[in-house]
Amino acid sequence: MDSVAGMRVLVRVVEAGGFSAAARQIGVAPSSISRQINELESELGVRLFHRTTRKLSLTEAGHIYYERAGGIITDVDEARLAVSELGSPTGILRVTIPTGIGRGLIVSAIPAFLERYPGVRVVLSMTDYMVDLVAGGFDVGIRVGQLSDSSLKARRIGESRRVVCASPDYLEQSGTPRRPEELEDHNCITFRDHPGQNVWKFRGKSRMSEVRVSGNFFARSADALTAAALAGLGIVLLPDWNLVMELREKQLKILLSDYLAVPKTSSIWVVHSHQRHVPPKIRVFIDFLIETFAKTRYS
Repeated sequence: MDSVAGMRVLVRVVEAGGFSAAARQIGVAPSSISRQINELESELGVRLFHRTTRKLSLTEAGHIYYERAGGIITDVDEARLAVSELGSPTGILRVTIPTGIGRGLIVSAIPAFLERYPGVRVVLSMTDYMVDLVAGGFDVGIRVGQLSDSSLKARRIGESRRVVCASPDYLEQSGTPRRPEELEDHNCITFRDHPGQNVWKFRGKSRMSEVRVSGNFFARSADALTAAALAGLGIVLLPDWNLVMELREKQLKILLSDYLAVPKTSSIWVVHSHQRHVPPKIRVFIDFLIETFAKTRYS
């Protein structure tokens, strides 16, 4: 059998934890995986796995082969990527992004990207929860704020100003706060997955303010908080990229303009797991994101 193909099968079996799991991931019958491993063992003249009815584990030879195979596969893939960069970007691009940025900015820009690169197909997932790119099978992710996964390659593509805002209807009924301390008397809808207080910090001309805010609605979704603010439920503090359409169309009004939220901005990053040769479809998408963020403003 093809040596690299055999290496790929062995690596998939080890990382999936068994023949059946590897077969499901690849989309073939378990018997096909077993046959390919048997052929690889016959070719090498050694046993790679200890097989019992309950457990599958690598032999000593299997451990050595697995450790070397991973590096070889990486080199082969990166060689293919280096050559493929000479042609037009192609393939399926799987992207995960926060809901607010996706709804307000990215989705509307995707048609221009696909027109520019017709060989690429985009599969988009929008969520405000942190997603493991590798485990989730994603090529690219957009992250807002501080990065925690140092194994990913990251590039800063923009900055989002954190703003306090509310709908005109809410302000008409409940009044407009002029100072941060007045937020304690308002219904503040906050980014939480259970009831409680949030501390919002602000910097004025002469001093810092810390305000404990709370309300009757909580969500771990920027989209849900935005929708609640639009419905007149209360005051929200979010990065402005989550509110592109709402601020542009005056559906929400920025409050406390004489004060800066602390921190006043959140960095926006594009992340991926490739360490050396970046696939063309990812490289051009990153360039497109930088271009899109550079020319788009919330007002």
